[in-house]
Amino acid sequence: MGWESQRKNVLLAVTGLTPQVLTETLFALSREPGPSALPQRIYVVTTAEGARRAQLMLLSEQPGWFHRLRRDWGLPSMDFSEEHIHVLRDANGNPMDDVRSGADNAAAADQIAELVRRLTEDPDTALHVSLAGGRKTLGFFAGYALSLWGRPQDRLSHVLVSEPFESCWEFFYPTPDERILTIEGKGVYDCRTAQVTLADIPFVRLRSGLPPALLQSSASFAQAVAAAQGYLGSPSLTLNLNQRFIVAHGQKVSLPPAELAFLAWFARRRQLNLPPLPRPSDGVPEREYAHAYQEEYQRIVGPLGDDERVRRRLRNGMSRADFDERKARLKNLLQRSLGAAAQPYLIQGRGPRPQRFELPLPPQAIRFES
Repeated sequence: MGWESQRKNVLLAVTGLTPQVLTETLFALSREPGPSALPQRIYVVTTAEGARRAQLMLLSEQPGWFHRLRRDWGLPSMDFSEEHIHVLRDANGNPMDDVRSGADNAAAADQIAELVRRLTEDPDTALHVSLAGGRKTLGFFAGYALSLWGRPQDRLSHVLVSEPFESCWEFFYPTPDERILTIEGKGVYDCRTAQVTLADIPFVRLRSGLPPALLQSSASFAQAVAAAQGYLGSPSLTLNLNQRFIVAHGQKVSLPPAELAFLAWFARRRQLNLPPLPRPSDGVPEREYAHAYQEEYQRIVGPLGDDERVRRRLRNGMSRADFDERKARLKNLLQRSLGAAAQPYLIQGRGPRPQRFELPLPPQAIRFES
C-alpha cells in the first residue's frame, strides 16, 4: 500500500445507517493505554444510503464529525476520504440501498470478503474490523471474513456506548466541552458524561488452512468458506480421470495426465488395501510399476490419446528417477493449489529406510468419478 516498512494500523468499519460508529470507535481507540491503536488509514463499508450519511455527517464542513473529533481531542492525521467509503453493489452492479434478497446477500458477502482479503495482503499492516454498525448480516460477513483471512496482528471489536447515548442519532463521541442533547423520551444529557469502550471479539484464524490461490486472488465468500471447511473436515479425495481433475478437501485441482496417473495409481492401490511400494532400486526399473502406471495414464488420455512418449520412457520399466520425478511434481502441484491442506494427498514414505510409499488416506475417503 506504499506505506513505510513500520507496521501501520488500518480500520475497517461496517456502518450501515449509523456513521457515528466510526467516530465512537476512534474515540475509544484514542483512550486505550499503551502504543497508539489509532489507524493511519480508514475504510468504511456500507449501503448507498449509509455512504450518503457518512459523507454528510463525517466528512462535510458542517457538521463534519470526523474532523471535529480530531480537533476536539487533538488526534493525529488519518487517511480517510470519500474514496475510502465502499458502497455495496447488487448482482447487476448497482449501488445497494439495502440487502433485500438472497442475491443481494451473496453479493454483499463477496464484496466484504474481497475487501478484507485485500486489506490483509500487506504484512506490514494490522487490520482492525469494527462490527457495531449496519445490518447484522453485514457485520457477520465482515467478522467471518476476518476469521478466514485474519493474521495474528489483526483485531475484531464492537463499540459499546452507555445509555442513553447509544440510541441517540445526534451522539457521535464524548466531547471535551459541554454539549447538551435532548434525547426523546429520556431527557436532557451532556455528551461529556458518555462512556464509550471497545469490546474485543476473539475469533478463530483460519488463514493458514486456505489454499494459496484464495490468499492471492479474488474468490467468492462461499468458495473461501468451503475451502476452510474442507481444511477443518476429514480429508477426502475424488478423482475424475476423464476431466483430468481431482477434488481434495473440497477444492478442485486440475492435474496434467502424467501426475494424475501417478496419483490414481496409488489411490487405486489404497482402495484395494494393497501394501505400500518401495522405490525402484538404482539401475533396476520396475516393470510392474510401469504397467500399472500406464494403465492409469491410458484411462486418462483415452484410446485415441497419444501415449507413445510414455511407453517409450517406460519400455524397460519405471526407474527410480521416473518414480521420484512424478512424486515430486505431484507434490509441487498439490501444495501450490492446496497449501498446508495438501499433506494428506501426497505420496508419502513409511517406516525405516528403505521406506515404502503410499497414499495415506483411508480407502473409504477415495472415490473415482466417471
